[in-house]
Amino acid sequence: MSYDLFHVSDEDRARAQAHAKFAAAEAARIPDIPADLPLRPINKVAVIGAGTMGGGIAMALANTGIAVTLIDANQEGLDRGLARVKDNYATTVKRGKLSPEQMDQRLALISGSINMADVKDADMVIEAVFEDMGLKQSIFRQLDQHCKAGAILATNTSGLDVDEIAAVTQRPQDVVGAHFFSPAHVMKLLEVVRGSKTAPDVIATLMELGRRMGKIAVLARIYPGFIGNALFRNYTREAHFAVEDGALPHEVDAALKKFGYAMGIFAVHDMAGNDVGYQTRKAQMATRPTDRRWNDLIMKLCDLGRLGQKSGKGWYRYEPGDRTPQRDPELERFIVEESARMGISRQPISEQEILQRCLYGMINEGAKLLELGVAIRPSDIDISYLTGYGFPAHHGGPMYLADRIGLDQVLAEIERLHEQYGYWWTPAPLLKQLVQDKRSFADLQSAGTAPH
Repeated sequence: MSYDLFHVSDEDRARAQAHAKFAAAEAARIPDIPADLPLRPINKVAVIGAGTMGGGIAMALANTGIAVTLIDANQEGLDRGLARVKDNYATTVKRGKLSPEQMDQRLALISGSINMADVKDADMVIEAVFEDMGLKQSIFRQLDQHCKAGAILATNTSGLDVDEIAAVTQRPQDVVGAHFFSPAHVMKLLEVVRGSKTAPDVIATLMELGRRMGKIAVLARIYPGFIGNALFRNYTREAHFAVEDGALPHEVDAALKKFGYAMGIFAVHDMAGNDVGYQTRKAQMATRPTDRRWNDLIMKLCDLGRLGQKSGKGWYRYEPGDRTPQRDPELERFIVEESARMGISRQPISEQEILQRCLYGMINEGAKLLELGVAIRPSDIDISYLTGYGFPAHHGGPMYLADRIGLDQVLAEIERLHEQYGYWWTPAPLLKQLVQDKRSFADLQSAGTAPH
């Protein structure tokens, strides 16, 4: 009998809750770094880039009582960033969650500069400019010149190779990834990314700083998208393929909401803006492998001006002043025409099938990350998803859910999907091994690393 992805008993909810608590505590434990390793002192931090992300990181630090210098390339950008920080605090005061005195104290900890040399006293620098390797390397060359010896140099990247950034400095041991989630002063997840030369005390210090900021810090190794975005890619890709194959956006979103997500993926796209990452994807199209299927429908929506809520239409349409997604016959016609153009014969897709495609792709990717040592343990993947990606808490995270379903059932579905859809569904060797050995992801927990 197949597992019912929609029904969760009270007992299962309680178990999932206990697992989340366990996973949060486990994430802090790094097998090869002693718990009593002396940390580097962090009293002053410089944040490079006064955009939404940089401002949010500055607030997260100031909220912890740490002095921050927010540095931007020009005065206009800096003023805008500092004004946004002030507005954010004012909103919190208005909601009664912060006193005016506390707001003043926190704002007093944040100063601004347009001079990169002002990083010279910082114990740590967090670079928070947009995802461009050339730009980040250029900043790290400057940091290498201006920062004091022993300063931690962190890059807030959501998926770039931290070693490539470290390589332009004379101090790769001090370079580390610090992937904050937006808004950084609110979101609870911090992915700490370990480069091949990152010093153990740098990792331990950043993990502890995450804890001080009230976040759950999870350690990852270098891999495209690290832990969170690597799984998220599989989740979104399959949702898009399901729409090309026969589902409509509202059907996919309804299945995901019924499973427990607060919002469906297409509503999320419209909220964030369908043009997020547009230029990067456009640039990659010329060189990407041709032996697999790609989901370019979102690019076509952008070309049609359907950017989401901000343009009044995306995967859904929106009435002026109302953010409620409404079905759009024009968009649905366009999807049906695109399927035909791609030579796809559209078929109805059940709720169960939509969920399996969205979730099992994540589980399969999670198994690959464990095998490669990108994630230390299955529960690190679970807590990343529960705190950073809105995975429904009562399901305990993707790897925990896989054990609940039964890895043999999960693998059987993945093999079926592989046969039907090819490349993206290649089963992870670790998943096959666990099924063969009649073991679960939970069996990998105590080992700290997956078997090789």
